[in-house]
Amino acid sequence: MKRLGFGQLILLAVLIVILIVTAVWAVSVWNATGDAVMGTHGWIALGLGTFFSLLIGCGLMALMFFSSRSGHDDVADPFRKREPPSE
Repeated sequence: MKRLGFGQLILLAVLIVILIVTAVWAVSVWNATGDAVMGTHGWIALGLGTFFSLLIGCGLMALMFFSSRSGHDDVADPFRKREPPSE
């Protein structure tokens, strides 16, 4: 397995910092815009809902990718050039 270079580590660190700053900003905007404060259970539900939505989305994309690679979708492709049947 190839090790990450110095530039890649810097890029990864910058992206993680951007993710953290964005999450903190989103939480502060969420709390500042409304009178209703979301409690701990609400944050847990929001986090679990986001996690499972991403999990289902990634799982369906993986299934679509593997289905396409296995050749099961070739019959349903209307734009594929068909070879004439050999007699």
